[in-house]
Amino acid sequence: MENFNFYSPTYFVFGKSTETQTGEYVARYGGHKALIHYGGGSVVRSGLLDRVKASLDAAGIAHVELGGVKASPHSDLVYEGIELARKEGVDFVLAIGGGSVMDSAKAIALGAVYDGDFWDFYCGKQGGVTKALPVGTVVTIAASGSEGSTDS
Repeated sequence: MENFNFYSPTYFVFGKSTETQTGEYVARYGGHKALIHYGGGSVVRSGLLDRVKASLDAAGIAHVELGGVKASPHSDLVYEGIELARKEGVDFVLAIGGGSVMDSAKAIALGAVYDGDFWDFYCGKQGGVTKALPVGTVVTIAASGSEGSTDS
């Protein structure tokens, strides 16, 4: 095994019904208006989306929604999210779902504050990310790992 150092400033909250604290955590990390980003299906059917929105409302966090993420997210939805975030004055991106939703949310978060094409970061035209909107996640799948990574 090789020696290594690991630093992960991600704050994790585990437990039953902790999604009802989402608004509190969004506010703690500076959010006043969140873009809720999700796939659809089970997040809606299970009532999770409604519980998260109720938590945001209770904390006084305004929000807009962008659903429709598919597995291996497509750039067209990221571009749509960037445009929506800018138009609505979003200051926080909240992913509800699995790895694809989280990765798409991270791309929106960096693209919303970048003057160029978000794809510049993925194809090597732009160096490392120096600025992005804060991203929170309500994870619906075990073991994606995307919730603890800055990369998409």
